[in-house]
Amino acid sequence: MKGRWEVKKLGEACEFQRGLTYAKVDEVEVSANIVLRATNINLATNRLDFSELKYINENVIVPISKKVKKHSLMICTASGSKSHLGKVAYIDGDYDYAFGGFMGMITPKANLVSKYLFHLMTSDAYKDFISELSDGSNINNLKFDDLRNFEIPVPPLPEQQRIVALLDEAFAAIATARANAEKNLKNARALFDSYLNSVFTQRGDGWVEKSLEQICSKITDGEHIRPQMVASGVPFLSAKDVLDDKIFFTDSLFVSEIDAVKFRKRCNPEQGDILIVSRGATVGRTCVVNTREIFCLLGSVILLKVGANYSSHFIAYALKSPAIRNQLMTVSEATAQPAIYLRDIKPLWIGCPSLTEQKEIVERLDSLREETQRLEAIYQKKLVALDALKKSILHQAFMGEL
Repeated sequence: MKGRWEVKKLGEACEFQRGLTYAKVDEVEVSANIVLRATNINLATNRLDFSELKYINENVIVPISKKVKKHSLMICTASGSKSHLGKVAYIDGDYDYAFGGFMGMITPKANLVSKYLFHLMTSDAYKDFISELSDGSNINNLKFDDLRNFEIPVPPLPEQQRIVALLDEAFAAIATARANAEKNLKNARALFDSYLNSVFTQRGDGWVEKSLEQICSKITDGEHIRPQMVASGVPFLSAKDVLDDKIFFTDSLFVSEIDAVKFRKRCNPEQGDILIVSRGATVGRTCVVNTREIFCLLGSVILLKVGANYSSHFIAYALKSPAIRNQLMTVSEATAQPAIYLRDIKPLWIGCPSLTEQKEIVERLDSLREETQRLEAIYQKKLVALDALKKSILHQAFMGEL
């Protein structure tokens, strides 16, 4: 850190204001009294997000001190998630909004540029400080008395302004590069989905519509009652273990070999079978079993064994295609909790060409998918590199190295 820089505690350099407290009965559908909450701070961009607003009765008197002030910082002081505790947003406009009780406002004093402080409070140094203050309970609270002890490097005003200008310019360029990488990533995925959909909607001659029940020699699901688990034995997989391109054994539970023999009489997944998640957040996720390892399934996974005249990979691609997947998801959303039932999936219609053409289509799709995954990996690495660059620039800025 440069010689003319000072180190101050946040409490010395800023004024703190707690949010407005009000009764639950004061909340209304709409009014002129708008109150910002923790959800109005976008964690990814550190900007205020006005897409969801809370309204309170216009009879509630809101002091001017409880309204957001331009060039101050909003901060989340209570959250059920550690990732949101202490998150900040820069107030860049004049808004006639109050801020709620789980929020706070920090206003820099005369010798501290607010945008400089904002950038500092998005750095790893600040995030590390906040993470150490967590009380470990379900709802984490950030006390102003603790926050006031956060030490900040304070250079002379002209240096603060120079740093802010450099950071704003650098971060604008990073945001543009990130937007381009995210767009390219989205386009790569959309290209594959578009081609996949065209395969099953723009079919050639000789395709025949068959129900899934006609295509498969067996359609069943795993155990509906959770059995006794053991420390080691035969893997017992559930929805969380079924990924888009493989099954995952790392976090699996185990059942005894005796129970496994009993379970596998009805549901015996084998290499080449198709698995579909039938319940939970990943309902509809589909993959082909890519291992010879013996395992059992919980009832949250459906098992398909395709007949001799069909390719498992072709049927799996069909189930992943937007047109057929939409049918699956429409069925699942018809219930209070998203779920796919055997009775609903059996009559699902899929167009199929000859087995030879099925295999040719799978080869083309595999090739395109491999190229898509290669592009996705490139764009994902670019996004990670941009995040690392931003962290590096912030670190250099507040060490006086810019």
